[in-house]
Amino acid sequence: MRKLLLLSTSVLQNGKYLDYASDVIKAFFAENGVSKIVFIPYAAHDHDAYEKKVKDAFLEFGLELNSIHKSDNLMATVKEAQGFFVGGGNTFLLLKTLYDLNLLEAIKSRVLQDGIPYMGSSAGTNLATVNICTTNDMPIVHPPTLDAFGFLPFNINPHYLDHDPTSKHMGESRETRLSEYHDIPNAKSPPVLGLREGSWLQVKDDQILLKGSISNQTARLFVRGQQTKEHEVNSDLSFLLKM
Repeated sequence: MRKLLLLSTSVLQNGKYLDYASDVIKAFFAENGVSKIVFIPYAAHDHDAYEKKVKDAFLEFGLELNSIHKSDNLMATVKEAQGFFVGGGNTFLLLKTLYDLNLLEAIKSRVLQDGIPYMGSSAGTNLATVNICTTNDMPIVHPPTLDAFGFLPFNINPHYLDHDPTSKHMGESRETRLSEYHDIPNAKSPPVLGLREGSWLQVKDDQILLKGSISNQTARLFVRGQQTKEHEVNSDLSFLLKM
């Protein structure tokens, strides 16, 4: 009963917050009959400021949004939610806070068992996958485990960047880092989808579609023991559910 909208990023260069995907966001919640969204702000430290930024954007979309951090009863808020939006920030902080508040399993149950729509961006997209091992963030806090919601049986690397051959930077490229994830002997490392800026996944039940605001945009797929492969916008990636 998956109903997911997973964005690589919240802001494109010179753009407003979530503006590049505004039509998609409005359609996603409208087709699922959602007018009120519960916002999960825990990837940032200043929850009030984060809520205001997101709330202002959603008001322009004609949607009501309220942050769970202002709730007097967290479990009741999750139980009554029409839909969720988990924003970007630090993925480790987000995951640890959800574990600390005992919210991870509660939200997971509502999404997978009750079919409640879930929208994620950046860190929120990381959390929709198996674990947060392929986030770009630094471990500023230590969650009890790196296991995430597991709505999808693979990982995502948001903000995926290609190596720039003209750069003087001598550190590892994103491709190198993700390949290292699959190089650990005897590890059951799931596939990783490198989701470039302006791209997103639309997931409905057992169908996964790659979408994007740039017509020639692609996503890069890393599978253990295989060559990386590019997938174009509008590709059906449902096969990833069976890998």
